[in-house]
Amino acid sequence: MIRLIKRYESRKLYDTEESRYVSLEEIASWVRQGQEVKVVDNATAADVTSQTLTQIILDEGRRGTSFLPSDLLHDLVRIGEKAMHTGIEQVQHGVDKLVQASIDRLAPVRRVREEMSSLRTRLEQLEESLTDLEQQGTRPEPVLAGAAANSRPAGRKETPE
Repeated sequence: MIRLIKRYESRKLYDTEESRYVSLEEIASWVRQGQEVKVVDNATAADVTSQTLTQIILDEGRRGTSFLPSDLLHDLVRIGEKAMHTGIEQVQHGVDKLVQASIDRLAPVRRVREEMSSLRTRLEQLEESLTDLEQQGTRPEPVLAGAAANSRPAGRKETPE
């Protein structure tokens, strides 16, 4: 579940889950623990999550606790937003491929089930024909599977299962 944080004009951050003001350090701690956060401007409802997370990184850099190497930061500045969009597109493409592969794996199972249902119905028809012949005192002769259905006596109606 995403934790909603509201940012006020005074730059105070309000955690709606705990109904209290929180610091950037607390938000950073939650993110490190795997908690997703969404920070919205209280006045405009604009999503300011990326600015808030960037501020956390900047503050950690000032305190000397930054975990990002300067090479990575240089690359982020160089490639900017284009890289982010490309990365998102690559992730979406990968997810689409996984979904399609899952669908492709399920399609043969569906066809086999349909064939089994058809065979089951056909077998029931053949058994019914044999039962009819036995009740008439006629000994069935070996027939091809396709011809057995045509041997049903006229006037005999199928009964639903």
